[in-house]
Amino acid sequence: MKKSFIILSVGMLFLGLGSCSSESKTEETKAEETKTDCTYAYDSSNSSLVWTAFKFTEKKGVEGTFNVINVESDGASKDAKKVLESISFLIETNSVETQNEERNGKIAKLFFGTIGTENIKGKIKSLSDNGKATIEIEMNNIKKDVLGEYTLEDANFSFTATIDVVDWKAGSAITALNTACKDLHTGSDGKSKLWSEVDLSFTTTLKKECK
Repeated sequence: MKKSFIILSVGMLFLGLGSCSSESKTEETKAEETKTDCTYAYDSSNSSLVWTAFKFTEKKGVEGTFNVINVESDGASKDAKKVLESISFLIETNSVETQNEERNGKIAKLFFGTIGTENIKGKIKSLSDNGKATIEIEMNNIKKDVLGEYTLEDANFSFTATIDVVDWKAGSAITALNTACKDLHTGSDGKSKLWSEVDLSFTTTLKKECK
């Protein structure tokens, strides 16, 4: 079953120092009663993707997202990491959102249109124990692994990375967009610049149900 994003809470076990075995048994019983059995699942309503592009020589950030992001996972699991590592996604590029309608249209037409990319596809490939994450991104018919950093605390997950769209042969798209927005991309030094590096940030809170 697909659709839909660590902590197995364990009650504290108090070791009694008294010599009475019945008291020790009572404490153990209480500890068992506090144990919980939890499952985790992806929840799109508690998820957010933000990308940050940069203009000007001094790199001023412009944030955006996409209004249509379809995510699939293998469903609920007692292991939150397994839920996350089963995630795949498909982004509709014409749904780009920067809180500026004119800019949205230019990005959709001049950037994604130049490289003929209607969708960006990807998946989380691995989450290592050292806080490093690998995701796969497919754009312009090119698949690339992206290494980033992540945190996972209880049901809360966050991922950050920096990509260079040139790796997906999108240099011509950067040129096309920068040419059309030359004045808007001209900084205090009089130079027009649109960087090919883009920061990515994804956060989600998994749906957690415990018995």
